[in-house]
Parts: sequence; structure tokens; C-alpha cells
Amino acid sequence: MQVSIACTEHNLKSRNGEDRLLSKQSSNAPNVNAARAKFRTVAIIARSLGTFTPQHHISLKESTAKQTGMKYRNLGKSGLRVSCLGLGTWVTFGGQISDEVAERLMTIAYESGVNLFDTAEVYAAGKAEVILGSIIKKKGWRRSSLVITTKLYWGGKAETERGLSRKHIIEGLKGSLQRLQLEYVDVVFANRPDSNTPMEEIVRAMTHVINQGMAMYWGTSRWSAMEIMTPPHFGSWFPTSSFSSCFSSAGVGAMTWSPLACGIISGKYGNGVPESSRASLKCYQWLKERIVSEEGRKQQNKLKDLSPIAERLGCTLPQLAVAWCLRNEGVSSVLLGSSTPEQLIENLGAIQVLPKMTSHVVNEIDNILRNKPYSKKDYRS
Repeated sequence: MQVSIACTEHNLKSRNGEDRLLSKQSSNAPNVNAARAKFRTVAIIARSLGTFTPQHHISLKESTAKQTGMKYRNLGKSGLRVSCLGLGTWVTFGGQISDEVAERLMTIAYESGVNLFDTAEVYAAGKAEVILGSIIKKKGWRRSSLVITTKLYWGGKAETERGLSRKHIIEGLKGSLQRLQLEYVDVVFANRPDSNTPMEEIVRAMTHVINQGMAMYWGTSRWSAMEIMTPPHFGSWFPTSSFSSCFSSAGVGAMTWSPLACGIISGKYGNGVPESSRASLKCYQWLKERIVSEEGRKQQNKLKDLSPIAERLGCTLPQLAVAWCLRNEGVSSVLLGSSTPEQLIENLGAIQVLPKMTSHVVNEIDNILRNKPYSKKDYRS
């Protein structure tokens, strides 16, 4: 899941209007006013893109809450501070768990320092948003202390209720806000690319909902690096085709999801897929097929080599997996999907494992997983 920040036309138009007014008031100095106007316009664009000061390498400052130990990072190059662990609602809210359990999970997360809660219009046909919003209202948490994100693409059965057209982005987000009982979301994501809609239309529609106060930022989900870098607000400044370049050059921040591969890395599916497990659900048919495949069995065998590392660090395999994700440069937050309080508490414990994830440990894990080796600068210190 990648995040990109849009440059809003509203700011440009407003400042251009101010510049014209200044020009009329100071006709005796047209050259000076013209220079000022040009500088202000350049400055506005630069601020919107986050490149007002040259940055050859993005260094995301990390802070730690004293009471909870939760760590907070910038979401990409934006100034939005998010907990490095977030709580997702896919499959669980409105489906796999009861409303009471959902409230318990959110309470544990919030009291542990989590401020990021993710949902989507398609989750449980909108019910996940309803439950999330109801819990926030019931708990009385300050809206300013929360970062709420939702995703748009699959809104309904009608042809006009799907995709990323200007119509669906605006109407879809309005529907999400009604279900969430919120005036705005912090980030609205395009849940997948839409080849039927011009990129300019998507960017302008996202800019519109931001200018209208319906969202603070917008981002993309499951877009390729090329698709992220080609929109008008990025492409001409940062031409690239690799995710690593997205992270370092454009300051794209990743909110990674399903860090445990839905249980594969934890080893709980080592003896097959129980009927009561998440992988037995219809929407997880792809996961079930992967588990029983030859590649799935190879992945299970790698767990045997990872177990000694987890034991040496004094953690569980799920905690090791989450900590490994958090260790990677460019990752702003890892979304956890939990179905029980015990599972969530265990996964939140990955925060305590993170300081133990030295470059040596990470390289050791990468060698077992046969991942492409990273240089030292690619990892968080």
C-alpha cells in the first residue's frame, strides 16, 4: 500500500489571486511584483510536493511514546504522524468477529498507542466502516488523536458505483463518511488502479475531496511503482520505475498489510487448513491454494530455520515477521489484522523486538528467505 500526496489546485488559484492584487497595488514596481509572484507560485508547488529543501535521502524521524512504547513515523514525505503499527478491519470487522470483540480490539490498540485504523468501502459491504465509526463515537476518543483511512473502488453493484471516476470518488467518499459518522478521513486510498479512468481525472477528483475537507491526504493501494510515478503531480518531477526509487526520491511511504501472510509465517497452517480458520473462508481461496501448493510447503520449511532466530531474540515467529517489516526503510506503518485480543497483544509485542533487529539479524533472515540483500542504509537504525 503506497501513499502519495496530491498538490491542490485550490492553493495555486488562491495565491495567484493574491499575486494579481499585489500587482495592481504596486504598479510602480512591475518587475519586482512579477518576481515575487513567480517565487510564491514556485514555493507553493514545492511545499505541496515536499521538495522545498533539497533532500537526497529521506530520513523519517521516529519518536517513541513514553507510556506505551509505541513508535511514530511520518507517513511518507507528509507531516502526518502515524503509529508504526495500525489496526486493519479487513475480513474481521463485520464478518469474522462480533461487534463486541471489534470494540475490545480497538480499545487494546488505542490504549497501546495505536492511532491508525484502516478500513474500506468494500469491507463487509460497508459494515466494517459502520462498526469502526460506531466504536469511535461510543468511546468518545478525540478525533484529532486518530488517523482514519479508507479505500475506494468497489462501492456497489451498479456500474457507476465502481472504479475511480470523479463521480464515484466523490459519491463513494461521501458514503464512507456517512457510515463512519465522521466529517473527514485522514487518508483516502484508491484501492486499485482503474484503466477505464484517465489519470488526470483521478488526480483532480482526489484534489477536489481534499479541498472540500472530506480528506486530508490521498494515496494508492496495490498500484505498481510506474503507476504511482506517472500521475501529473509526480511523474514530471520523479521519473522512475522502481519502488526503492519511490521511497528515496519521492518520499512514498508504505502501509504494509497482511505482514504475517495470513498465518503462513506463524506456522499455524503447517498441518493444513482447519475449517474454522481464516484461510478456510471463501475470500481466502487464494491463500488456501498457496498453503497446499509446492511453493507453500517450501515456505513452511523455511520456518524451521527462522524458529531458532525467534528463540534467540526471545520472541514468537509472528513478532519476528512484524518486526522484520518495520525494520525496512520506506515502511511507515504495518497494518495488523487480528481476530482475538490475545493475537493482537502478541503482535503489538513486535515493538519490543524491533531494537533487536540489527543488520546482522535482518541479513540472516533474508538469507533464509532468499530475499535480495539490502545495504546497511536500507535499514532503520
